[in-house]
Formats: sequence, C-alpha cells, structure tokens
Amino acid sequence: MTLTVAIVGRPNVGKSTLFNRLVGQKLALVDDQPGVTRDLREGEARLGDLRFTVIDTAGLEDATDDSLQGRMRRLTERAAEMADICLFMIDARDGVLATDELFADILRKNAKHVILAANKSEGKAGEEGWLEAYSLGLGEPLRLSGEHGEGMEDLYQVLMPLADAYEAKEQEEMPDVDVELTDEEADAEVEGKSRDFTTGRPLQIAVVGRPNAGKSTLINQVLGEERLLTGPEAGITRDAISLRFDWGDTPVRMFDTAGMRKKAKVQEKLEKLSVADGLRAVKFAEVVVVLLDAAIPFEQQDLRIADLAEREGRAVVIAVNKWDIEDEKQQKLKDLKESFARLLPQLKGAPLITISAKTGRGMERLREAVLRVHDIWNRRISTAKLNRWLMDMLEAHPPPAPSGRRIKLRYMTQVRTRPPGFVIMCSLPEKLPESYTRYLVNGLRVDFDMPGIPIRLWMRSQDNPYKDRTKSTPSRLRKHLGKKPHGS
Repeated sequence: MTLTVAIVGRPNVGKSTLFNRLVGQKLALVDDQPGVTRDLREGEARLGDLRFTVIDTAGLEDATDDSLQGRMRRLTERAAEMADICLFMIDARDGVLATDELFADILRKNAKHVILAANKSEGKAGEEGWLEAYSLGLGEPLRLSGEHGEGMEDLYQVLMPLADAYEAKEQEEMPDVDVELTDEEADAEVEGKSRDFTTGRPLQIAVVGRPNAGKSTLINQVLGEERLLTGPEAGITRDAISLRFDWGDTPVRMFDTAGMRKKAKVQEKLEKLSVADGLRAVKFAEVVVVLLDAAIPFEQQDLRIADLAEREGRAVVIAVNKWDIEDEKQQKLKDLKESFARLLPQLKGAPLITISAKTGRGMERLREAVLRVHDIWNRRISTAKLNRWLMDMLEAHPPPAPSGRRIKLRYMTQVRTRPPGFVIMCSLPEKLPESYTRYLVNGLRVDFDMPGIPIRLWMRSQDNPYKDRTKSTPSRLRKHLGKKPHGS
C-alpha cells in the first residue's frame, strides 16, 4: 500500500486543478463553475522523488440530507476518514468563510492528519486570505497555486516526513513470512510466462450507456461498497472514474463513464467534456459493457454507443439492467434477442446478459461473459488452418468475375489480435464486392467460434516486381553482359 492524500475543501477552490498537477495529466475535469467533481477520483501522484496516491473529492457543502449535495458530502467525508492525510484547501482570494470553519472542525475530529493549504495565493491578491487561514487552528497554512505550480516545494517538505513515518510503520506491521510459489507460478518463472491478468496489467473494462442506466450502481455492486455516487437524478457521473480491484480472482480496472446523450442535446461545455472523457475510456478499454435500461432498451442512442465500441475494435458485452422490476421476463427476453439481432448485426453473437445492479442478480454471469469475449478478442488462428478454411469457402461460393476476369484469392494470414485482423492476398482487390467480404467475415465468426467481436479483414494485391519495368534495349543488355555489338 502507498500513502494516500485526499484533497478536500469547498467547491471551486481548485482541488481538481491541483490533482491534475500532482498526477501530471489532465485526468479530472476542470471548469469555472463550482461543483464539477462529484465522485472520488484516484491517481498516482509524483512530487519530486515522492510517490503517493492522491484522491480528488467533491466540494464540501453544508448539506446533510439525502439530496445530491448531501450524498456528495458523505462520500467526501468518508474519503477524508480513510485517507492517511487530508489536504484541506481554501480559496485565498475569498478568505476564510463560515463553511471553511465548519469543515475544519469536522476534519479536526475525524481525519488522521490535516494539512491546511491556501490555494490561488499567488501575488498580493491572496496574501490576506493566507494570513486569515491561521484562524482555522490547523497549523501553518501552505501558500499554493495549483494552476501555476507555486508552493509545490513547500508541499513536498511537509509531506516527506509524513511519508517516511508511514513507510516505517508499514515495515513494522508487515508479517515476516516466506512466500512459496505454486507449481503453476514456478513454471511461469522458469519459462518466462505470465498470467493473463495481473495487478500491474489488469483487465480493462469500460461501462457505458445512456444517463440513468445504472452504471455507477453496477460498479458499486461489483465492488461490494458504495464507492461511486448514485441516485435517481440522471447525469450524476461526470468524470470517467477508473477503479482497480479483483473481480472474483481477476484483477480488473473498471471505468465508470458519464451518461452519453444524443449529440444534438449535448450543448453545455461541461457535458461535452464529460462525454469526451467517456469516449477516451472506451479507447483505453479492452472490453466495453454497454448497459441498457430494461424498460427502454435499444433506443437510438444505445445503438450509437454499441456501434462506437465496435468501430473502436473493442470486445462488447450487452447488459440489460433493472431486470428485477420486469414482469414478463420470458417474452421480454425473446423480444430483446430479436431486437439485438436485427438492430446490431455487426455484433451478431455478442453476449446479452440480464442483470440487476441494485440486487446483484446476474453479476457472475456478467463476469463470465466479459472473460469469454476477452478470450475471443485475443484469439489467434494458425495460417495453415486459415488457408484450408479459405479453400473450403471458395469451393462453396467462388468470388465473382467482373468483366469476365475471375478474382483469385491466393493466401490468407492473421496479422493482428485485439481485435482479430486478417489479410487475404488476391488479384483485383478493388473489384471484390463488400457482400463477399461479409460472407468471409461471417464464416470466420461461425467456423472459428468468434461471435460478437469486431473482425477486420483486408484484401491486398500481390505486387508484381516486373509490372512497371521497361524492357532493356539490346545495346544496354549487351553492355550489361559485357559483349560488343554484332559486326564491330
């Protein structure tokens, strides 16, 4: 385990800006309006030679009911209690507000260790607020500017002794035992093999869908704890939050993404940033779980999202949520399968799993489906098998002969996985109709058991090295052979 530092404070004091600076990337969404961050976002921070886990939290607000602000506050307070250090930030230009005093009292009672920081204190504008921060009784406040990087050396000087003490404590508490490798792990050490998924290289899963489909609830159910903010309001999630954990015995990194509405309805800058963040998560993922609402499945936006995942070359699982409140389950499932086959032919054979994120029904079937499609997504087929299969396909259905010239498909090989990609060397590839390519792709799906994943098939011509070469003149040929012209 590493030292964890939670950044807490009122909305719009610059927590996400400092978080992005510490992790060295623009992971958290940043905007001028307050309350952008709602969930807890973790990142690996680097400050000089110091490494620690930093947590960006929602802005603390004076709300204790079950409203969205109240739930956000409880989530932030929980992060503050669990973290080793709380970095409590105030806005030096606003000075100390009554809300700051309230939360200072809460952190003083519940947090393990509190560091006070006056952000936005660059220049004379923030000096008065920095001096005012002493009144909170949390020790000497740091003068920071998350946007301009000022005060990072002071933060390092405060964190370093705390990190050393934390590391020393971890060493004392670490049990002194000999770790024995299993026979399988020992073989892996000798042969240089590695497991499919490790803590360092987990299975990457993105959960995507329309707003209020239950994405955050699903991930909380898999985790077994209320780690992500949920509620009846649509569009609660804004950042694409990634969480690392073991799903069963499989190390995974799961992305919770913002709900994706129709492009025409996305007008606000913040929502555009949220959707862009979700699209990046899809590109990073290996398996994409497209979450549908059982009450209104396969709407136009659901189809766009599923098609996006397929075009990005990701393995796809369709999960139908809120199945616990469905009355006519058998008829509904029949209708779902029919709609899936008709509306998403490019994902023919992909798993369609009915689940309830609220009750936990179907979670094990979902995990098995994710692992199965990932295995297919990584499948590699030998060249010999592919060419025997290609001969059978040509005999069953020969390619067309445009303008009387038969297209010859000579040779086939797999050139990539993730997703599987194949190349066929042929004559006149530009003349081969799209329908024949679909015939071959569908044959690959069926004969090599690769349902529901993207398959890429390219046609390439074999270049003739002598095609564009001009004939040598007799004199040049004789000169090349070292002979004199006849009659000289």
